[in-house]
Amino acid sequence: MAIVGIVVFALLILSVPIGIALSGGAPVPGARVTATQGATTMATTTDAQGAYRLPDLADGPWTIEVTMVGFSPQRRQVIEVLATSEGHVTGAEIVERCRQLDPATVPSTVYRTLDVLEELGLVRHGHGASGQEEYHVQPTTDHGHLHCATCGRQWELDNAEVAGFVAAIERQRGFQLDLSHLTLVGRCPECVGG
Repeated sequence: MAIVGIVVFALLILSVPIGIALSGGAPVPGARVTATQGATTMATTTDAQGAYRLPDLADGPWTIEVTMVGFSPQRRQVIEVLATSEGHVTGAEIVERCRQLDPATVPSTVYRTLDVLEELGLVRHGHGASGQEEYHVQPTTDHGHLHCATCGRQWELDNAEVAGFVAAIERQRGFQLDLSHLTLVGRCPECVGG
């Protein structure tokens, strides 16, 4: 078993069933759900619809851990590599880091695991200026990128910076942009001036 998600938040009283589902809406049955506050621990398992119920939890911050059954050692290894990664990392980089831990790592297992983790919301993929797929580890917000075609440097574009552009495209064309796949290529101030 591998812990694939840990969430810390404050609960008042949890007496209604809560469900665990992939971002596409598919339920996650058989997941182990553990709630911990200090020395107090309560646990349950999700039902066939991905729902679970914990008895009344006291006020205060609780750590909720969701453990997925069926994660092989190879998949756990991908999760370990991602846990030490920050920002953007390519699939090839993840495969290479996994191969440093286990030379028998199979790339298809890495990419299938990345697909599952994206469904769980733990990674997001985007594309760099070259079209190469990049993964964003534990993204907090969607963002696009600026890429300098001269020096190759890259910067993140947050929602506020492109909100007018995104709104104009949606208003004029009815098209909803996926900001995580937006990369604008140009030249940075240093390269323009140099």
